[in-house]
Amino acid sequence: MTIKQVYFIGIGGIGMSNLARYYHSRSCRVAGYDRTETELTKQLVKEGMEIHYCDDVEAIPEAFKEMNTTLVVRTPAVSDMHSELQYFRSAGFRIVKRAEVLGEISRELDALCVAGTHGKTTTSTLLAHLLRQSSLDCNAFLGGISLNYGTNLLLSGKSRLMVAEADEYDRSFHRLSPWMAVITSVDPDHLDIYHSHEAYLEAFAHFTSLIRPGGNLLMKQSLVLQPRLAEGVKTYTYATEQMPHSSKADFRAENITIEEGRLYFDFIYPGGVLKKMELGLPITIHVENALAAMGLAYLCGVSAEELRPALASFKGNQRRFDFQIRRNDFVYIDDYAHHPNELKACIRSLKALYPTKELTGIFQPHLYSRTRDFADEFAQALSGLDYVYLLDIYPAREEPIPGVDSKLIFDKMTIEGKTLCSMDEILSLLDRKKPEVLVTLGAGSIDRLVPLLKEKYS
Repeated sequence: MTIKQVYFIGIGGIGMSNLARYYHSRSCRVAGYDRTETELTKQLVKEGMEIHYCDDVEAIPEAFKEMNTTLVVRTPAVSDMHSELQYFRSAGFRIVKRAEVLGEISRELDALCVAGTHGKTTTSTLLAHLLRQSSLDCNAFLGGISLNYGTNLLLSGKSRLMVAEADEYDRSFHRLSPWMAVITSVDPDHLDIYHSHEAYLEAFAHFTSLIRPGGNLLMKQSLVLQPRLAEGVKTYTYATEQMPHSSKADFRAENITIEEGRLYFDFIYPGGVLKKMELGLPITIHVENALAAMGLAYLCGVSAEELRPALASFKGNQRRFDFQIRRNDFVYIDDYAHHPNELKACIRSLKALYPTKELTGIFQPHLYSRTRDFADEFAQALSGLDYVYLLDIYPAREEPIPGVDSKLIFDKMTIEGKTLCSMDEILSLLDRKKPEVLVTLGAGSIDRLVPLLKEKYS
């Protein structure tokens, strides 16, 4: 088929929107549906895309009802009962998942794929930044809005390198064709799909088998994973000095220090040592991500001289330990953490940065199944804060599960400072609290609170 129009069902998702931007850059007409208007969808409209927010076949622009020239891209987050999806399906349109499109692009370029339960977005965005600031350049399909570039899509007219997140949800990463890959972690998640940690690990093992012959795999040291590699694929490891047997890793961070709000470490790599490298995002949990990104950039051919200034200039992503307000009397941070281990890592960094201040968190659980599977772990992680406002579960793609709600976590939390509430109550509840350090946490609709809280405390 000759693609002239691309219609996205769920266009506002972070991964869907970078593909929408990709097709728009290739002179295709782009339109789509999403459930709610966001800052991202507003930006897509400004860029020339057509978006509506009601599930209504009549709202689909007439040009997109031409089957021979329209490609339909859907997100798994949209139900099969969605009326627009059913319309395209019954009419015989070609309908593909986002992962299929990204997979096709990865076969055309030299794909650098970042996989793992945690750290994908920061690692892939930093890797793209390191390449972008080097003589190599790159294309990148990012899972967050880069604060350096203000977008989740980077295109290059000269580079064959392509950075992409390898999302394990729905086994999407099995569609990719990596030249090189990073695996940051394999903690169990998405058990609604995989049902067991063993099946989750098997999915990652299969992902490693997709790396092209002659490519490279870079793994965090001591992961409980047995990769299955094609002939000629080399394996490298990375570790920080706190990890057991870190001296055996190919890429290492040693002498990690924080001095007057700046974070430094020595980078040990197969070619030598780079002393006192500054990480522009001074958060200790990101040292591991920096190692993974620097390691893969080095394997691609980025020089040591290019790594240093690029690392220091990295600003991170929206919603990844994203400082919204930073004053002596008040700090507000927004973070995407939605898995217990991500919450623990975020809270650990907060305590390291603000050891004498009271930490107040607002958390929105994401998915009924994840809440059911990890209620104990969520409660334990959140109990590391001084005070928690716990919101209702954001369902995303799921229907309610009987007996599963936020109270499942709330009752298991061991701190006295906790309140179960709705999002509509937050602003008035905070009037009575006057927090010192405030953090919003979650992957659902909690991002709608960010501008409200910024206005409240500015």
